[in-house]
Amino acid sequence: MMPKALIILIDGCAKEYLEQGVTPNILEVGKRGFHKMIKSALPSVTNVNHATILTGSFPIEHQVAGNYFYNPETGEHGYIQGKGFLNKETILDFYASRGASTGLFVVKGKVQEVFGENVTFGLNAEKTDPEMIHHLGMEMPPETVSKPEANNWIMEACYKLLEKENPDLVYCTTNDYTMHNYEPDTDVAKKQMEVLDYWIGKMLELDPEREIYITADHGMQSKTLLVDLQKKLDKTPFDTFCMLPLKDRYLENHRYQEGSAIYIFAKDKSQTEDLLEHLKTYDFVESIYTKEEAVKELLLPPDPIGDIVIFSTREVAFGELEDEELEVNVRTHGSKFEQDVPILAVNARRPKEDYEFNCDIVKFMMQDLSK
Repeated sequence: MMPKALIILIDGCAKEYLEQGVTPNILEVGKRGFHKMIKSALPSVTNVNHATILTGSFPIEHQVAGNYFYNPETGEHGYIQGKGFLNKETILDFYASRGASTGLFVVKGKVQEVFGENVTFGLNAEKTDPEMIHHLGMEMPPETVSKPEANNWIMEACYKLLEKENPDLVYCTTNDYTMHNYEPDTDVAKKQMEVLDYWIGKMLELDPEREIYITADHGMQSKTLLVDLQKKLDKTPFDTFCMLPLKDRYLENHRYQEGSAIYIFAKDKSQTEDLLEHLKTYDFVESIYTKEEAVKELLLPPDPIGDIVIFSTREVAFGELEDEELEVNVRTHGSKFEQDVPILAVNARRPKEDYEFNCDIVKFMMQDLSK
């Protein structure tokens, strides 16, 4: 018999969202078990870290390096929102292969498309399953999924799934609309966290013995300057394709596709060394990695990341703009500055000090259950 486990991912939950005095039930998980800060995988974007958490491995193993892809051989590029990009077994697949019941409840439809092929119970707020909604006694989700109400809806659905079916393993994740648009101390953010906390409290009451982990895929920081690096490089002799690993369809969260990491593909490989030196002259660049350095130091897969990986300084992000630069007041993620995320766990498999990255949750589960 497989152990009961629940993993809740609060998308974009920087630690400040848990410091506003409105999340007593979430903090109770930490009191019963432990609460600390750990690291996400880089770049600190959603798809990368769903894959990292669910497989218990870094991108160099599971091969998901962003929300978007570019194939330099064909010129094809697009959103990662289906099967075929993940190269490693998830904990959901692991449980299913052993006859255990699983649930994947998400706000964004793309998460279910990428990771939900073998789950027993699947639900997302974007492309609804009327039979599952009826089975759980739920109302239909809000029309716009990039709103706080969609998070409230999926958390209620997760609670009702646990109450009605008691699956062996459930992975539930929200959408980070609130974190992109509201500072932690705003009324909207506090209300969002208060509602999430309410449902987590009810889930905790259902089965105090269940293994429960609450974490995030990335943090969130305010940015005051956006840079369109492609437009800047188009004015130089360098022939490049700049890919934003954060780029996705949810423009309510980031209207300029703004994120603090970027992959640069040199179309003319003979220019790579000079391009690298040119990028070092920009004051908005915090760190630069060659492909080889990114593979070794960041544990990124070589093929999807181009020839150069760069991260911006704290208050800067890269985006798709009409001009080369734009002064803004936005909140986004993708860099090392949004890599710190909380973990709260009860009935965890290892002591507090063993958890350093969000992938450790499933890594330790896999190690124990494979014996």
